[in-house]
Amino acid sequence: MMTLEDFKAARKVLDGVIAPTHLVPSPAFSRSCGNHVFLKPENMQITGAYKLRGAYFKISTLTEEQKAKGLITASAGNHAQGVAFAAQAAGVAATIVMPTTTPLVKVNNTKDYGADVVLWGETFDDAAAKAQELVEEKGYTYIPPFNDLTVATGQGTISYEIFSDLPDVDVILVPIGGGGLASGVSTLAKLLNPKVTVIGVEPTGAASMKASVEAGHVVTLPRVDTIADGVAVKTPGDLVFPYIQENIDQIITIDDSELVDAFLDMMEKHKMVVENAGLLTVAALKHLECKGKNVVPVLSGGNMDVITISSLVQHGLMGRGRIFTFSVMLPDRPGELLHVAEVLARENGNTIKLEHNQFVNLNRQAGVELRVTLEAFGHEHKAQILNALKKEGYEVKEVSTTEVY
Repeated sequence: MMTLEDFKAARKVLDGVIAPTHLVPSPAFSRSCGNHVFLKPENMQITGAYKLRGAYFKISTLTEEQKAKGLITASAGNHAQGVAFAAQAAGVAATIVMPTTTPLVKVNNTKDYGADVVLWGETFDDAAAKAQELVEEKGYTYIPPFNDLTVATGQGTISYEIFSDLPDVDVILVPIGGGGLASGVSTLAKLLNPKVTVIGVEPTGAASMKASVEAGHVVTLPRVDTIADGVAVKTPGDLVFPYIQENIDQIITIDDSELVDAFLDMMEKHKMVVENAGLLTVAALKHLECKGKNVVPVLSGGNMDVITISSLVQHGLMGRGRIFTFSVMLPDRPGELLHVAEVLARENGNTIKLEHNQFVNLNRQAGVELRVTLEAFGHEHKAQILNALKKEGYEVKEVSTTEVY
């Protein structure tokens, strides 16, 4: 069982190891959801995520014989870095099996901590199966990423810090993948204050814990489909599942499109990079039914590669109408391109890219296509620009995101 004494032991072991991630008040998110929001920025942890807590505490409990065999784990990235960091600190060899879809920054960071990385499969479950094969083949000591009560106890120390910074916290929002973080945080939170509400948050495309809670037992999803790679788990942990049943008051599911929106909000409002799994709790703020409460979303990590960041920014701006592409048919005669440019300038549209295609029609006299990518202030401004072009007699068609990319 996870007991208060266990959590106290974990806090003592982690003292001086983990970085203090004090709560950050968020006036912007508070206004948008009608509550008092305080962010728990585990994206600012030493390894960029909370996973260091559980991995370090788990390894501290191993015997010398277990350590001598070498350590192994499977991870989509954050647990990998936690194990690699802790293993390096303990002077122990570590092998990490990671899905081939793992962001490059997580792979490289894991290698930088001295671990050997094996890329295998498309999902965490594929990587976990490979890790078990290597355990049987080479005798490694396995460090579970979530389905282990010692690991979950280490993750749960987050609740100590939340209550230290905000003793009268009413609601804690925590991401759920396999259940290690959620079980640890919720169990300790309820031990410290049984009246606190703890809400788990999963992506709609990988809601294995919600399905399990509804079924009353652990279930396996046939597939997962989400940009939140850190919580893309088909089968939640059976050892931590009873703690989820007991201590998680509600599970909210979030669509990927909401994570894109939350990413932009976090970047613009708080200048913080938070990975998609960590953004689940931010997106969930809009789904809360309570008002006027002290709410703490746990930002579980911030390890993202620049390509993913670029994609999220681009699609987020498109979703908000701040970047859009349209095509307009022009007569093939001098001055038409200038006329369109004058209309755009008059309407304060900032041109990003122009493509002038004279060969869209076999008969050029029938018209040429001008494709324009613009920056605008939002959907209302976008509509204003397109209407201005239509009033000038142009045939205008907005180009969808799938056609642009």
